[in-house]
Amino acid sequence: MHKSIRTRIWVGTVTFLAVVAFFYPFVVPPEKTSDTDTPEQSEQTTVPNFAQYTRIVDKKKAFFDYLKPEVEKQNHAILLNRSRLLSIQHAHLASEKAASMPDSDIQFVLKLCAEYQVDCASEDTTYISDKSYQALLLRVDIIPSELVLVQAANESAWGTSRFAQQGYNFFGLWCFRKGCGFVPRRRNEDSHHEVAKFNSLPHGVARYLNNLNRHPAYAELRQIRATLRHTQQPITAEPLIEGLLSYSERGQAYIEELQAMVRVNRKYM
Repeated sequence: MHKSIRTRIWVGTVTFLAVVAFFYPFVVPPEKTSDTDTPEQSEQTTVPNFAQYTRIVDKKKAFFDYLKPEVEKQNHAILLNRSRLLSIQHAHLASEKAASMPDSDIQFVLKLCAEYQVDCASEDTTYISDKSYQALLLRVDIIPSELVLVQAANESAWGTSRFAQQGYNFFGLWCFRKGCGFVPRRRNEDSHHEVAKFNSLPHGVARYLNNLNRHPAYAELRQIRATLRHTQQPITAEPLIEGLLSYSERGQAYIEELQAMVRVNRKYM
């Protein structure tokens, strides 16, 4: 249909989740999941024993060598989705009739809407609003490898925590279903959360990236990234780290620690 007679689109208001990090340094990922939350099982069935290294340099290199390929692989997949999304958006804007969009393109966009929790609801299922495209492009984008790696090192004690060793959880992600993960030893009696357990490294990394890309607590990180895109600057760790203030109860001290970790460890990544 012509743009002037398009059906009025209803755009829902995203409900912001409370950011409470007084007992554990990470905002919990939403319980809503999609098929993309569970990547195929990795060939690596066990996490390396990083505690075996006596030299700090050897431990760092082994840690980064283990995680970095998976982070880069998943960022590449995100970029492929972003590229197709941009192509569909441009074709849509150039078309006089929204109905000319192939069904495969519409289904692809709607799948991203579900995965990244963007409300693309419309009375006309053959139409995606410009506002929905913009909301998706804010979320469907990479997280710099250096940021991911230093957070993983910080949250997992360089891969030696039991959550990393036994559950591929290098990022301190929580879950709230009984039996979904590990019961923290120091959990308060009135708390019910567990530390999530994943079935593979790809699964754990995917959930972490997805969490940063869709959780309301990290809207500032995504806005910083969008500004870098708009001004044609590289997407790097340092500016995006500023958007992680809600990640830890330590606040600005946590941000400064991550920034320092990037500077000190860049040569090992």
